[in-house]
This record gives sequence, C-alpha cells and structure tokens, in this order.
Amino acid sequence: MGIFKTSSTRGIAGGLIGLVLGLAACVPSALATGQAQARTGLPLNESKIARARFGADADWYAGNIPFFDSADPTLNRIYYYRWQVFRAHQRDLGARGYISTEFLDDVGWQREPYASLNDATAFHIYEGRWLRDRRYADDYIDYMYSGGGNDRHFSESIADAVYAHYLVDGDAAFAVRHLNSMEHIYGLWDDHYDAGKKLYWIEPLLDATEYTIASIDASGGRDGFTGGEAFRPSINSYMFANARAISRLAALKGDTATAALYAQRADDLRNAVQASLWSDALQHFIDRYKIDNAFIHYWTPIRGRELVGYLPWYTELARDEHIYAQAWRHLLSSNELGGRFGLRTNEPSYPNYMKQYRYDKATGLRECQWNGPAWPFQTTQALVAMANLLNDYNQDIVSASDYVSLLRQYARLHLQDARPDLQEDYDPDTGKPIVGLPRSHHYNHSGFDDLIISGLVGLRPRADDVLEVNPLVPADPRDPDFLPYFALQDAPYHGHLVSVVFDADGRRYGRGAGLSIYIDGRRAANSSRLGKLTAHLAQAPPKPVERRIDLAVNLVKTDFPRATASVNNDPTMLHQAIDGRVWFFPEMPNGWSTVGSSHPQDWYAVDFGHPVHLSSADLSFFANQTGLAAPNDLRVQVWRDGRWTDVVLLSRPRRPVAGGVNRIAWRPLVTDKLRVVFTPAPRKALRLVELKVF
Repeated sequence: MGIFKTSSTRGIAGGLIGLVLGLAACVPSALATGQAQARTGLPLNESKIARARFGADADWYAGNIPFFDSADPTLNRIYYYRWQVFRAHQRDLGARGYISTEFLDDVGWQREPYASLNDATAFHIYEGRWLRDRRYADDYIDYMYSGGGNDRHFSESIADAVYAHYLVDGDAAFAVRHLNSMEHIYGLWDDHYDAGKKLYWIEPLLDATEYTIASIDASGGRDGFTGGEAFRPSINSYMFANARAISRLAALKGDTATAALYAQRADDLRNAVQASLWSDALQHFIDRYKIDNAFIHYWTPIRGRELVGYLPWYTELARDEHIYAQAWRHLLSSNELGGRFGLRTNEPSYPNYMKQYRYDKATGLRECQWNGPAWPFQTTQALVAMANLLNDYNQDIVSASDYVSLLRQYARLHLQDARPDLQEDYDPDTGKPIVGLPRSHHYNHSGFDDLIISGLVGLRPRADDVLEVNPLVPADPRDPDFLPYFALQDAPYHGHLVSVVFDADGRRYGRGAGLSIYIDGRRAANSSRLGKLTAHLAQAPPKPVERRIDLAVNLVKTDFPRATASVNNDPTMLHQAIDGRVWFFPEMPNGWSTVGSSHPQDWYAVDFGHPVHLSSADLSFFANQTGLAAPNDLRVQVWRDGRWTDVVLLSRPRRPVAGGVNRIAWRPLVTDKLRVVFTPAPRKALRLVELKVF
C-alpha cells in the first residue's frame, strides 16, 4: 500500500492502516461538514455551497477551505474560483509531498523536473495557510528549504511567508524547523548586496518584472528584457521581511543572539530604504541604478513612479510617517497608477508607457512587460500593502471604501467573457488580457482569497492569544462600497475554527444585527457596528498532518513508474496521467484519452518497476459536451503469475464521475504492475486526468 506519513512520523504503515484509510476516505467530507454545521448553527451550508461551486470535486473543498458569502456576487464567485486555481496548481510529488506551481503546464524557465518557480511561493503560502489540511503549505515549505526549491531563481519573501503561516496555524515546531536553511539562503543574497549603500540590488528580470523603467531606460529605450540592475524597493522589502521573520522565528526557538542579529539587519534595511529609495520629488519609493552606461548612471534615480513602490507597506518596512503616506495619492489617481480597469505598473507620463517590445516567437502574440500593464502579481501586493496601511498606520488618504473598490476591480479582471480565467497581465485602460498565450490560463502568481480573509473580512493573524477582526468595509450604508452582509465560516486559526459574520439588519443570516466572531461554532464577541473586534483565543495543539503517498507518480518520463495503454501511447499523453497534476479546466487539456479508439473496452497500466504494497487508488476524469465523459464502469487488475488478474474492490463509486476524484479500495496486496480497464459511455471517449495509487 502507499506510505502513510504524519508530521511527526514518516514511515511505512501496515496494510490494515492503509485499508482503513482508504475506506474512511470514501466517506464524503461534505457530509461530515454538514453534520458539524448542524451542531454549530453557523449561517452557511458548506456542503450545499461546495456542491454548487465545485460539483463532483466538492469533497476536496468541503471541510477544507473557509467558506465565504457577501452581498457582492462577483467577490463570491472569484473567491471560490481562486480556490479552484489553488487546487489545480497543487502538484503531488509522491513521497516528497505537494508543491504549488505557477503555470498549469510546463514552461522553459521552471525548476526541473518539479515545474516549480520560487517567485510565486509567498503568494501560495499566504493563500494555503487558510486550509484546514496543512499538508499543502507544509510540504511546499519543506520542499523550498530542504528540497532545493528556493534556488534563488528570482527574488522572494519565503521566510516571511513561513512566519505568516505560523501566525495562522500556531505550529511553532514546524515554523522553526528550517531556520538554518533560511539563514543560509539569506546569506547567499550577499552577492546582490552593496555594502557601501547598505542595500540590495537586482536585475528587474530576476525580480520577475522584466521591462521596467530601469531596464528599458538602461537600454536607451530600445529593449529592457534584461539589464537595468537597480536598488529596488522590491528586493529590499523582501530581504527586510525575511530578516524580520528569521529574527522572530529565532526568538520563538529561544535563540536570542540570532534574533537580535536579524532584527538589526531588518532595521538597517529600513533605514537605508527610507534614506535612499524615497524620492521627495516623486513622493514615492523608487529604484536607483546599480549600473553605469551611456544612458543611465550609478545611483541616479529612475524617472517615474511604479507600483513596486508600495512594497515597503506590503512588508511594513515603511515607518508610520505622514511624508511617506503621500505616496498613496498616486494609487488613487486615474492619471497616475490607478487605471480604470486595473492598477498600472507605471504611469502614463512615462514616455515608454505600454510600448510593446517583446512578442512570443511561436504565436506572434504580445509577451510579458511591466511598463504599464496591470498585473495580478503586484495588484495583490498593493492591496496587501493597503490593508496593512489601514490596519497599522495613521493616515487620512486611503479608506476602507478604497480597499473594497480596488478589490472589486481586481475581481472583475478575473472574468473573460463572463467566465473566470485569470491571465498573466491586462491593459489597465480596457481590462483585456495582454499576453493571452496558451500557458496563461488560470495563472497562479498572485493572491486573492487572503485579501478576502485577512483584508475585507479582517481576520488579522497574531502570535498571541488575541483573536483580532477588523473588516475593511466602509461602515456608512450610504457608501457605494458598503456591504450590508458578509460571512467567513470555519477558517482554521490557532487550532480552532473561526467564523466572522456581519449582517447590517440581521435579515440575511437570521442571527441578529451587527458583527460577530464565532470560535468553534460559539459566539465569542459581537458588536452592533463594523469595526475592530477582539476575543480571547488560546492556542490549541496542532493536529498531525496526515498524508497518503502516491506510488504511481512520475516526474521524469524515462523513469519508473511507466505507463502503457491500449490506445494513444503518446509518451506525453501517457505521462500526463501520472504526473501528479489534477485540474479540470477545459482551456488546458491534461491527461490520457481514448479519443479515436474503437475498442469496447480500453485500459491504462502502470509498471512500478519493483513490487509495491497497494490498497487503493484515486482516478480523476474530465468531461465536456463534445465527446468526453467518465466511463460507465471500471475494474482494477494486477499482474500476478504472468497474467492480469481482477482485484475485488471493497469500495468504489456507484458510477464513475468526471470533474472530481473517484476513490476505490481493495485488500492490501503486493504487485509490480497495475492496470485499470474502462468500459466507456456510449459514443463517448474518456480522458483520464490522473491515476494515483496508494
């Protein structure tokens, strides 16, 4: 059977344990969630919402994600869509656990063979920390720090995200386990440190932001994909946040010397950024050049404002002083960074604003640039920065109404022809995607659900025993961005399930008017008006993280396990059904199919290369209106005594479904080959998205 791991033990479990787990896993989590809801009396019917939003895949979400409802149907729709995006980007590496990907399909600059990129990792952890199943964020953090995932391909703030993850789950032992690796990686960035200026520098391309003002102007306006090394607010804010996180994690571990060292490094960076990267003329944090050539000169500032200038609030590097708060006026100005349909990455006053330099060779379509387009990547950072500004700073420039308005604008960017499909970047003056390449569908280099949970709903994670809620929703019912009701239900926090409910007049949820906090289904605090609300919440011991290990996953096509099939033995297609990736988006075909087959039955087989213990399997199928459907029936066979032998199934779906996981189980056995035989639906082919075997 598959190896079964917990956070404390990662050994092989006995066959009986695997069998019990396989059978227990067949019980729909939505049912358990519905029973829990009946006990608590909370307002949202989670199982009903999960079925409506996710169909056959509801079980992954029910009992896992926090559920959300509000008076804005677009916010609701995109909230659940973004959990679908998160789910689709989980790649199962087998014994190495789960990681998150940035692109659904492979790209040439990913880390092979995992398909990971370190630049988007902080977003993934900030989102994943709100799942009740902690393996997705935990495994990913393990991979980044002990599996070589943080290869410094791009600038990053992963240590900061790990600390943010700890603030939600409270698992101190896990949070500090990679402290040595964090320090080591932090030290490696000395190769991008200028000791004289006490600042970090980076090429914009390696900041994941090619064609910025710095790189375009460094080329004399002719290009900008590479070059333009500069001292940027981005990398310095990331390094500040990582130093602060290492300091806090060291203190958590009891290492006062390391805590003091990194606290000082964070303070030194704050002082240097504010002294050197703040422009009085532009009232903004900006780049200064690291290089010197015919077009630009060392230490001179760039000639325009960019959205990246809000990173000092994203990490709370910026001090709470009126002079710095003035920068936020530019975000709200439609002539500056505030585009009609999205936040601009630089302003229209820049001479090379929206000039297209780069095109995809294969398609001729426009490629990625940061000279004006709206990017979900930096839009997320700007909105997190704004939430921090509203919660932790004294200023009178930005309001909760601005936050809701921009969050709604961002939500609308997700819709293409009224269908959710998040792309790489957009024209801020039309709201239309710019890149639109085949790789771009359901792009995962940003956040959204954390903006709802910690921003709009206002669940502000803390290290102490105070549960703090501060919704960023205008309190005046006359405000056009006022929300008369919203609810966040069953967010995991410090070992409990926390819910936040606001109902202006009590009619939406029938639990009284005002704002209420619930802990494990019981009301812990309430107020008649919107505003900051707190309650006492003691940390509960974190539950062990349980994992089933997929033994069929294959990251390298030439290795075992190897797949064969009765039809369509294209190596890429065969591999896609055991590559650890499951998604059901029609824009991105994935898996092995029987299209073109005339057989009454077809099969897909896996050769493990050696005997393995097996007791269950998960099969996922894709269906559409143009010829693909789940099979009518299936059976499992194993290679025994030189022939294929049917396996007696102890549990299985009554009829296989598409768009979700079909879990089957049998008595534990040992074999080196397994195959599944399918009876197709009449006049339909099937597409096996993924076969996982445990």
